[in-house]
Formats: sequence, C-alpha cells, structure tokens
Amino acid sequence: MFQRSTIARTDGVLLRLATAIVVVFSLIACASPPAPPAQELAAAEMAITNADRARIADHASAELREARTKLTAARDAVRQEKMILAQQLAEQSRANAELASAKAEAAKAKAINDEMQKNIDIMKQEMQRNRGVRQ
Repeated sequence: MFQRSTIARTDGVLLRLATAIVVVFSLIACASPPAPPAQELAAAEMAITNADRARIADHASAELREARTKLTAARDAVRQEKMILAQQLAEQSRANAELASAKAEAAKAKAINDEMQKNIDIMKQEMQRNRGVRQ
C-alpha cells in the first residue's frame, strides 16, 4: 500500500511539473515580440512613392512631409522592437500619403474646373458681343 501512494504522489508531482513547464513555455512564446509590420511598411512606402510620382509636393506638401516623418518613426520603432507602435505609425504614414494624393488631385481638379469656367465666361462675352454687332 505504501508503494501505491508513493507512486500516486510521484505521478501527481510529475503531472504538476509538466503542467508548469507547459505554462512557462506558453508564456515565453507569448512574450516574444510580434513580427515586424512588413506589409504596413511596404504599403506606406508605396503610397509615398505614388504621391511623389504624381508630383504631389506642390499641392499637399505638409501631408506628404508628415507621411515621410511617420514612416521614418515606424522604421525606428521596428529597430527598437516596438512592433505595435511601428504598425500604427506605418498605417498613419500610408493614410497621410493617401490624403496628400487626394488633396493634390482635388487641387488639380479645381484648377481645371476654374480654367474651364474662365473659358466659358470668355465664350459668353464673345457671344454677347456678336449679338450686339448683328442688331
């Protein structure tokens, strides 16, 4: 009888020890930093590149400058292994670059609209003059 209780205690101790080891390894796995936000960084870089190609700097330079600043901060956060912050900064950088593109497109569209309105006004004036000559 003594041997059975000793074996039962040994099994219980081993079971608790195995459970503790599993818990410790699980905590270690959870404690490791997340992977760098490669997709978010690439998306931000692409948005900035697209804005540069569209010559956005003339129309929305503040937003584009902010996008570059946040991308640099995101890269620094990756080096410091602050992956969540890096992901947030990369997403903000992409959003700022896209905002710069949208503002620039709106400014270009407004300039085209203004030019068309000016041409319409000139045509109306010409039509008024032509009507006056005929009478």
